[in-house]
Amino acid sequence: MDELIALVSQKTGLSEEMSKRAVEIVLEYLKKKLPAPIAGRIDDVLGGGEALGGLGNLAEGLGGLLGKK
Repeated sequence: MDELIALVSQKTGLSEEMSKRAVEIVLEYLKKKLPAPIAGRIDDVLGGGEALGGLGNLAEGLGGLLGKK
């Protein structure tokens, strides 16, 4: 998750603290909106786990859920 926070901070110019809060808000939202099997894996993937093959595969899976190929 630290990598994601750093990326948000770099891309937006927000402080690390503000970027962390922004990431937390988005993750909370995704966990509420995504199907339970996927929502339950978000922390695993962001924690460095490879439960879904990393962030790349998670993003691809989300794109599929949202109608993108």
